[in-house]
Amino acid sequence: MSMKGKLITLEGIDGSGKSTITARLNSNPDFSDFIFTREPTTGWIGEAVDRAIHSDTDNLAELLLFTADHAEHISKLILPALESGKNVISDRYSGSRYAYQAVTLEGRFPDPMEWIQGIHKGWTVVPDLTILFDIDPEIAVERCGNRGDKTKFEKIGFLESVRENYLRLAKQDPERFVVICTDKNIDDIESDVLDIILSFLR
Repeated sequence: MSMKGKLITLEGIDGSGKSTITARLNSNPDFSDFIFTREPTTGWIGEAVDRAIHSDTDNLAELLLFTADHAEHISKLILPALESGKNVISDRYSGSRYAYQAVTLEGRFPDPMEWIQGIHKGWTVVPDLTILFDIDPEIAVERCGNRGDKTKFEKIGFLESVRENYLRLAKQDPERFVVICTDKNIDDIESDVLDIILSFLR
């Protein structure tokens, strides 16, 4: 049986620097044999998620679209890559769903995050390492300010709740999560992430 690859996920609120770092890792020769991916995916279900985010879709329907995209992602890319011994880095993964959609579903369930985690049990692939890009939502929203396609998620009050959810997730699973402060120069963030991933793989 081939050696299993590792699943590494990068999580954080919008504007935390995750996607920039993912792009830098992707062009780093040390990571040339890694599979890079993201959620929502670029497949047709991922496109449906994107349409839902930019329209007035019911929040539960939106969560279920995200979850369907996640299931397809695992089946078609994540599992085959890991089983063939490839390491995978995903820009957003299940943690984003737990943190973000739990905020959108407040009031519909007693503990929305627990409920969302429950519907993932038994079939999701739990990452081996999750790096949480932690940043003050005010700074994050300033960074998002230049984007032309701002979504409902990029508001300070909303992101404050998402950040609290992320920190709750990190507390639930301290063995897997590494929390880094990303209110600094992008080169310094990249250096931190490289150190974390390379020492984890050693």
